[in-house]
Amino acid sequence: MAMHIEAFFHADTFTYSYVVADQVSGQCAVIDSVLDYTAESGQTSTTSADQIVNYIHEHGYTLEWVLETHVHADHLSAAQHIREKLGGKLAIGNQVGRVQETFGRLFNAGPEFAADGSQFDHLFADGETFTIGQIPARVIYTPGHTPSCVTYLIGDAAFVGDTLFMPDYGTARCDFPGGDAATLYHSIRKLFELPAETRVFMCHDYKAEGRDEFLNETTIGEEKASNVHVNERISEAQFVQLRQERDSGLGMPKLILPSVQVNMRAGEMPPPEANGIRYLKIPVDAL
Repeated sequence: MAMHIEAFFHADTFTYSYVVADQVSGQCAVIDSVLDYTAESGQTSTTSADQIVNYIHEHGYTLEWVLETHVHADHLSAAQHIREKLGGKLAIGNQVGRVQETFGRLFNAGPEFAADGSQFDHLFADGETFTIGQIPARVIYTPGHTPSCVTYLIGDAAFVGDTLFMPDYGTARCDFPGGDAATLYHSIRKLFELPAETRVFMCHDYKAEGRDEFLNETTIGEEKASNVHVNERISEAQFVQLRQERDSGLGMPKLILPSVQVNMRAGEMPPPEANGIRYLKIPVDAL
């Protein structure tokens, strides 16, 4: 396969976005893009997203898919901006409505907010196949961090969202609404059935203690052998206990409130109010 993967690191949110390109056809996909957001002022910027847009232009690629692994709670998605600039179909897993229902109630989004995934162009079912140019891809439903998480297996590369981190850092938290540690354990076991040489690409890296550099790529074999939370020697009960104890001491991500409001709308801001201004809500004593 003539597949090329280009990573873009967003340092403010420790997020990796990717362009996956079929270099024969020139078709490509963007995975988990980031919109710059300054919490103190409410200002947004497309500076980081435009690095991806410019990269695709410079290489003469055609954008086929804008993919989200889940409704992110740590950064705002730039999917709408990228699709506006480059086209392509915006897609996510077909359980996204479960997240939309939960957070639609939290933010009192009202009946005008459809909790059915219709804000996206396509909703992927577990096991569904698609292509990027001539590169085969398959969707693997991997809930646990959220009820809607999916992994995109594209060629020999798995884009796992927040399900797994680098082996020295572990796994995603499971204490968000709809999250479940036992479910995450079984999702990861499903990924461990992939060939050991399958490349695994992170959505985030927070640098484990003692490591000097940020990393974004490992393999299924390395995760199975040495992931500090969920290697092949860890039982479900051990993992659930570890995850619950660890999650109980974690604070909320600093951008969870703006992120979820935007990302549950497929990267759109809430509709403007009568004065023409869009607002993000801050629920008090609700989380």
